[in-house]
This record gives sequence, C-alpha cells and structure tokens, in this order.
Amino acid sequence: MTKKHRCGWCEGDALYEAYHDNEWGVPVYDDATLFEFLTLETFQAGLSWITVLRKRENFRKAFDNFNYKKIAVYNESKINALLQDAGIIRNKLKVNATVTNAQAFMKIQDEFGSFSKYIWKFVDGKPIKNAFQNYKDAPANTALSDTISKDLKRRGFKFVGTTVVYAHMQATGMINDHEVNCFRYEEV
Repeated sequence: MTKKHRCGWCEGDALYEAYHDNEWGVPVYDDATLFEFLTLETFQAGLSWITVLRKRENFRKAFDNFNYKKIAVYNESKINALLQDAGIIRNKLKVNATVTNAQAFMKIQDEFGSFSKYIWKFVDGKPIKNAFQNYKDAPANTALSDTISKDLKRRGFKFVGTTVVYAHMQATGMINDHEVNCFRYEEV
C-alpha cells in the first residue's frame, strides 16, 4: 500500500494527522465552526497547535460546545470556574477574550447577516491557493492577515493578531497552504 504524502507539520501524531486529513484547510462557511476555530486559535497564541488540539474536547465541554450566544453572557462565576478547569488552557486574558469575542462576533452577524459573509468577503468568497513545496515556506502572516486583524481589533476582538488570523485562515480554508505534493492539496 502506498503511503499518502501529507504536509510535514502533522506527520507522526495520529491526532494531528486526522486533523490535517479531515479538517485543516477545508473551507468553512458555518458560523458556529468559524467561532470554534477562532476560539481555539486565540488559545493557541504563544503555544503549539497540538497543545490546543489535544485539549479540544475539554474546551468543547468547558465552553458550552463553543456556543457563542451562551459564551457572550458568561458571568464572573462562570469565568472563575473556567480558570479552575485543568482540562483547558487557564489563561485569564484568553478566557475573558473569548467572552468579548463572542459579543463582537454577534455584532458582526447583526451587521453582515453572518460572520461567514464578513470574513469571506476578504477573499471574495473563495480560497486563496498557495503553492508551497514545504510547509516551512508558508508565511506566519501576510498583508491580508494584517488587514483582517486590524479590522477585527477595531470591532472589539482580542487576541486576534496577524499570526493568529493567518492560522485561522489556513485552518478554515480561506487559504490553501497544503504542500503541493500533499494528497489534500487538490482535494480542498
């Protein structure tokens, strides 16, 4: 049996490979999923993605299945409970940012009809397809992620620097950064 060629960043870890094979780079237009990825990317800031991925189910339980309507009204008691939850990354600034981001997320929905319509307008509704031979050649950020980051911050979002935004764009398929010889490159 021929082994599938994957992007080098995910090889050797079954969870990473499954994420790469099934989710990473697949265009996401569903607001609930976009919010989940935005939240996970926020917590990933300064850490490795595998750290967050390994805690994803714990995050899902702790944050009401990433229900932004519930998260937007979290009170101090709920926030304190989250900060005691060893299953997630217990960073007070990031937990508070998640609440703030849920509120800002809903304001964008009110203005644009959906967060998806807002975020995808930056790429005219279709993924940008890069052509990297090696995942290490992909940038950490671009002028486009700078623009989106600035706009999100202007709208009240926290922990959405340009690198976080670029990672979000990769994860949600706004940018196809699969290596050109990866089996997923043409599929997504």
